[in-house]
Amino acid sequence: MNVDKTGSRVQQMFGEIAPRYDFMNHFLSGGVDYYWRWRTVRKVAPAGEAPILDVCTGTGDLAISYLKKTGGKTQVIGADFTHDMLKLALKKNNSAALNFLEADTQQLPFADNQFQIVSVSFGLRNVSDTRQGLKEMIRVCQPGGQVAVLEFSMPTNPLFRASYQFYFRHILPKMGQLLARNRQSAYNYLPESVSEFPYGKELADLMDECGLQGTRWYPLTFGIATLYVGTKPELSTERK
Repeated sequence: MNVDKTGSRVQQMFGEIAPRYDFMNHFLSGGVDYYWRWRTVRKVAPAGEAPILDVCTGTGDLAISYLKKTGGKTQVIGADFTHDMLKLALKKNNSAALNFLEADTQQLPFADNQFQIVSVSFGLRNVSDTRQGLKEMIRVCQPGGQVAVLEFSMPTNPLFRASYQFYFRHILPKMGQLLARNRQSAYNYLPESVSEFPYGKELADLMDECGLQGTRWYPLTFGIATLYVGTKPELSTERK
């Protein structure tokens, strides 16, 4: 049975958990999510003056990480279609170089070839049409620019994988629902959506099929999360 990722359900679910979203992310990951974002902005580092876009930005943590990495000298935009998440992101923002806007990743309100980096952290699997979300991210990325996807994955070590799956499927949902009660069972949705979403070579291949080239992937923290990095072809070789 496929996980329900309709836009209305995802919006309502994340709207309900928004007040405790940051706390739950840090608590349930043991704080390792800070490291994952730290690694992302260094592996996919800004270069030049072109702006940066973070989609499915949630409360804006990765967008803010990019802002700090550039020293506030590069325009950073965080986009999300959940209003309650963006309200929290706006409260964190004290820089004119960082802007947040309400937008669906499947239909971004930007012209082609605008951003040196287009990133998403733990949000691509929530987009109802993964291919359409990726194609939009690639469309607004500059030729030669980078698309970065930070997403949950499954560890490859059999012993660690078994222990992690038990925690992820049985303990995390109960803790999540206890601490961030919501009608949409967001912390049951989390392991369900991760289990259905491609990872490793499968996701890297999908990114290349959507228009990137040479997508690499970098497992983080024993494979609990993975960073994928693809390059948009230059205009002379860009796929039609």
